[in-house]
Amino acid sequence: MKFSLIGLLAILCAIPIVCRCQDPTDANPGGLDKIANFPTKLFNKISGKTAELQQQLNRQTANYLRRMGRQEEKLKARLYKEDSAKAAVLYPQDPKQQYAAMLQKFRQDSARVFTSMGPEYLPRVDSLQGALGFLTKNPGIVSANPALQAKMQSALAQFQQLQARLQAADVIKQFIQNRKAQIQQYLSSYTHLPSGITNAFQGYKTQAFYFADQVREYRAMLNDPDKMMQTALVLLNKLPAFNSFMQKNSFLAGLFGVPAGYGTEQGMVGLQTRDQVMKMIRGQIGQGGSSGASAIQQSLQTAQQDISKIQNKLSSLGAGSGGMDMPDFQVNDQKKKTFLHRLEVGVNFQTAQTTNYYPTTSDLGLSLGYKLNQSNIIGIGASYKIGWGNGFQHIAFSSQGVGLRSFIQIKVKKSWGAAGGFE
Repeated sequence: MKFSLIGLLAILCAIPIVCRCQDPTDANPGGLDKIANFPTKLFNKISGKTAELQQQLNRQTANYLRRMGRQEEKLKARLYKEDSAKAAVLYPQDPKQQYAAMLQKFRQDSARVFTSMGPEYLPRVDSLQGALGFLTKNPGIVSANPALQAKMQSALAQFQQLQARLQAADVIKQFIQNRKAQIQQYLSSYTHLPSGITNAFQGYKTQAFYFADQVREYRAMLNDPDKMMQTALVLLNKLPAFNSFMQKNSFLAGLFGVPAGYGTEQGMVGLQTRDQVMKMIRGQIGQGGSSGASAIQQSLQTAQQDISKIQNKLSSLGAGSGGMDMPDFQVNDQKKKTFLHRLEVGVNFQTAQTTNYYPTTSDLGLSLGYKLNQSNIIGIGASYKIGWGNGFQHIAFSSQGVGLRSFIQIKVKKSWGAAGGFE
């Protein structure tokens, strides 16, 4: 019990304490101070960013569910060849239909309003959502322009909708983890599995890992505000009314209720002072005799080590992002990126000289590569050769030809690589 109490105190000490003041919902909104130089373009930026992330999440979720449905279809066909009676227990319905139903549920759940933040607490998301909620209720502190107030409400609505889609994606992620565990338990009943079944299940696990990793990536992007968002939060934090609003309406405040009058003299009535706590500790040490102090010191060190172990374990498992499996294959970090983000543009410029100062011809080349993974890339390119004449006294521009090229760069082993091309 003493270890859990110390751990709870350590967690509570890590929670940032916000300022207190009068609740703006109880005060006259017209009495709130206006914010000068507030970045009003912030609302357009939030709407644009959330709309882009939402579109990517919808597309990626649909793609992964279709792929996993196909993987299970392959696994089902191979298992039926091995033992149709046992396979019928694992597959009472068609896998493609099952994942199509999950996709339909994802689209329906995305329209709901969730009160939870998901498998992990996102502090910047909580702050940004609180800021949008505060500005929506008190739009006059920024501007009285009705068009700008409409943008505030639209930004808050899209922000909440994206959170709903992320939480719906977490539901799918949990379903996939349960399904993977169910298949793995079923396959463990076989002593020797054909390579086709093993490969099909490995493909399923690979797709499951990348989907979970993709959802974590979107959460990290949503929790990483740019400078404009940070500036807006800094300006709002200067308002006591905003701090009071966050104290009562933030997600963290819902987890740890703050009593009325917190931070005031009335709220301190009945609480123990520092001197009283120290007196109690000295009394406990005195009862333990000469070994009392060392026993308490040892308990503190043991509790601190236990907390450090938990923190290290959470960090290795994705910082509390919920249900992260350690892959048994080499992870391709390009899988999380869209097609456009996996493209790499290159420029090449070189000249041929007849003298030390004047070029005869110049080649300008452009290339476009597609990253298969972090180390391997394939691509195509084009070049144009231009002539410059013969010396400074005879400058003449001329076209010397156009070239097409293709190239490939692969990593063979460790620091060894190979490159080739055709022109």
